[in-house]
This record gives sequence, structure tokens and C-alpha cells, in this order.
Amino acid sequence: MKVEQIYTGCLAHAAYYIENNGEAAIFDPLREVAPYLERAKQDQATIKYVFETHFHADFVSGHLDLQKKAGAAIVFGPGAAPEYEAITARDGQIFSVGNYQVKVIHTPGHTMESTTYLLVDENGKEHGIITGDTLFIGDVGRPDLAQHVVADLTEEKLAGHLYDSLRNKIMPLSDDLIVYPNHGAGSACGKMMSKETTDTLGNQKKLNYALRPDMTKEEFIEELLTGLTKPPGYFPQNVLMNIKGYDSLDEVKARAFTPMSPTVFETVANETGALVLDTRDAETFAKGFIPNSINIGLEGNFAQWVGEMIPDVTQQILLVTEPGTEDEAVTRLSRVGYDHTIGYLDGSFPSWKADNRPFNTIDRVDAAEVASAYDENSLIIDVRKKSEYDSEHIINAVNIPLNEINKHLAEIPKDKTFYLHCAGGYRSMIAASILKQRGWDEVIDVRAGFEALKETNLPKSDYVCPTTLL
Repeated sequence: MKVEQIYTGCLAHAAYYIENNGEAAIFDPLREVAPYLERAKQDQATIKYVFETHFHADFVSGHLDLQKKAGAAIVFGPGAAPEYEAITARDGQIFSVGNYQVKVIHTPGHTMESTTYLLVDENGKEHGIITGDTLFIGDVGRPDLAQHVVADLTEEKLAGHLYDSLRNKIMPLSDDLIVYPNHGAGSACGKMMSKETTDTLGNQKKLNYALRPDMTKEEFIEELLTGLTKPPGYFPQNVLMNIKGYDSLDEVKARAFTPMSPTVFETVANETGALVLDTRDAETFAKGFIPNSINIGLEGNFAQWVGEMIPDVTQQILLVTEPGTEDEAVTRLSRVGYDHTIGYLDGSFPSWKADNRPFNTIDRVDAAEVASAYDENSLIIDVRKKSEYDSEHIINAVNIPLNEINKHLAEIPKDKTFYLHCAGGYRSMIAASILKQRGWDEVIDVRAGFEALKETNLPKSDYVCPTTLL
């Protein structure tokens, strides 16, 4: 059976494409649908269905644009109630894609409408399961997201449902089935996902902690909920967009692709209160940037950090990009629901500088310089996750995770120079730009972060294996 995984690393997201006898189906598509349309065109196939495993929280799906552009029918599992034309399938219902069959297996737990799709080949042999966020490789979906949309769906209730779904619907299936999950390592939808993006169900029964056959429901709930951190603020907003609908990506891009001179850019920023988002790399940004802009570089987990650090998906945004990357920036913003980019600086930052406009810089130093200047009065702020800090850190460094920095501004002195670092220099520049925007002028960013600091003579804690990846 031909199943093609289309993996997008920056979101740790997997969509799936199947095709047989001139008919195709897409499972859990990303916002931009051109790659799926092109893939079907290569096979001279018609996209018959778009199957959704659930209302996604970490990205905005492309199902509506596929419905519009390909005429595909959207399929959700039992209990879904989207506010647009779609099929709400019955548990056990079978859909045909050419000579393939797709069987609906309702597996509530991550969300109540969560559904697994069993793939059956042209010979009637069960091939694999597309599990969405019900079952990952090495983990299962977190059960604490739906309560941010429906208060009665507590994480304990959903965890109990997930236990039942796994035991009664998934684990009885054949060991040789291939598991095709919606996410891999790096996604915030689970806490211990493997870097592998497929596996056999039999192997997962042996290795996945959540599939231990001797677990009671109470033990499962306790283990599943232990170590969960608060989900990013944009998650419930993306869920509502996936339920209610959204503007076509074509419309989003039409609004966003408005080049602006420095004069117009500044005027629009002042009149609209738009956030100036600079997507250049950290090293380039540090050497010069528009005052009050923040840096989230395209070269890292851009969409995830936009979602973490910009709380409202309706925030208007003005972009400063490397020339030619405007389309990539707008596309990646739209994947997580940030549809209100209203323009970009024509000619990027060099045009701003050439116009003799004021700009800021951020000091950035190598780890060796930090080590040579370090004494007992030095302040180092580590913006990595708590689990990263707990595993190993510079002695006396203060841990303020990047996604919590706005809650801890009162703890950061404005009258003292301090060093800021993450693992490799990406997250710390986001933090540095935010602090600079809010009036901190004594921040020094550490180039290459903790990976470089480890090679110096700075005192470090002993390595401790973290208990969670979140």
C-alpha cells in the first residue's frame, strides 16, 4: 500500500497522502495546500477526501482550501461539529479511496472527536493506522488541551477516555500494523515523543510507556499528567479557527504582500500598533534592528516561538525579513493562525539604515569572553526549558524559560549588566529583543549559548538525565 508521509520539521508535523486508481486522500494537511495539489497532479489523481483526526491545536489545517480548490470532502470523526460543510463519520464507517479502504475508529482522549483511521489495501489486508494525536511513537497525546475550549472536559476525564481508547480500540489491533502519527519529537502535543516518525504497533506495545498492558487506569492517568507544562497560548485559538473556519491562505497573502518604504512602514506601525517582527538570523539582527522590534528567526522553530511569544493570533504584524523570504515568513505565520500580517519593509533593514533612521543593537559575545569576565557577582540568565536547566547548567545561573520571561520581568535588573543564553543562541536573542523592547539596555547575548559555555572553565552542575522533555 502506498502511504506517503509529508513531514514538516519546524512544526514536527506529519501529513499523509494515499492514492489508488486515480483517487487520493490527504490526512491532517498543513495550511498551504499547493504541495498536496501538486502531488495529486503527479499521479493524475483527484483528491476525494481530506481526513482530519481531530480539531488541531498546534496548527491551522488546510482542509478548507483543499475543499475549495480540489472539491474534496472533509471528514471528521464522531462528535465533531464544524461550522462548515463536512462529513461527521460514524465509528466503524468505511470510506473508499480507489481500491483502498479507510475505516473510522473513534478514539477519544486527546480530544473527544479524536479519530484513528485504519488503512486497508486493495487486497483487503490491514496496512496501518493514522493515529493523529491519539498515539505517537513513544508517547500518546496530551489530554489537557480541550478544557481550554470546553471547561467541562478536564484533563483527568480525557485521560480516562484515552486509556479506554488505547486499550479497547488500538491495542487489540494487529502487531504488524504501521503507526503513522501526526507529530514527532519537538511538538508540544506530547512530552516524550521519539525522533522516529513511524513504527509498528507491536513494537510500540513493547516500548511505549502508555501501552504497558499491566497499567491500571489510575496509573495511566497519573503518568500521563505528570510533567505536563502549560500549553502555548495560541493552541485554543487555533482549535477555534479549525472549528469555525478561516480566510483562504490566498487572501492572507494578498494582505501581507504589501512592500513599504521606511517612511510608510514607520507610519503604519505607529497608526496601527502593529508588532514589528524581524525574522532575520540572530547574528544579523544583533548588529542592527528597528527600535521596538522583536526577533524570531526563520531558521529555527519559527512558528512555534511566534505562538509562544505573541499571545493573540489577531495581532497585526509588520515584517522585516531577508529579501525574498517574505512568502516563507507569511506562510509559516499562517500555519499557526497568525493571518494579520499587513506588510513588510521593502529592502529590509538596509533600507531603514540607508534612510538615516534610528536603530538599536544588542551586544553579543563569545562564551570565552563570558568565562574571562566571570566572577561571583556576574549574573547569567538561562532561558532554556526547566528540564534542560535541571539536566546541566552554569552554577549560579538563573533559569527563566523563554516562554515565561514576560512573567518574570520584575526579577531582571535594569541597572546591572547581565548575560543571556539558551542552548545555541536562537532563543536567547528572542529574549534579548523582548527585553530591549521593554527598556533593558544592559543585556549581553551569549553567542552559541550553553553548548559553547560548556567548553569553558565556568563552573557547571553535574549532568542529570531529565525526567521529561517538556
